[in-house]
Amino acid sequence: MLTHSYTDISLPELEQLRQQPNTVVIDVRDEWEFEEFNIGGLNIPLSDIRNRSAEFQDYNTLIAICTNGVRSRVAAKDFLRQPHLQNKKIYHLRGGIIEAED
Repeated sequence: MLTHSYTDISLPELEQLRQQPNTVVIDVRDEWEFEEFNIGGLNIPLSDIRNRSAEFQDYNTLIAICTNGVRSRVAAKDFLRQPHLQNKKIYHLRGGIIEAED
């Protein structure tokens, strides 16, 4: 059972949040997508998120991003299912980074 929820944020809100201490941006796209275009953050493909979620324990705020917001929403929901991440602030970039490419 989920004890809290994630919050959808816009690209400008992401830029503000990423300046806060103990915040990590996690780009859940595949490595080739990240290499082609990215706006920073850790590149951990969605398929690896569950196995690597322990890497996020030291952060207070987790922000999941992807191309159009679909995979990052799935990642945010997955973070909520991890007992060691349930006390974190969890965000998902609504609409994805496709806006930043324009």
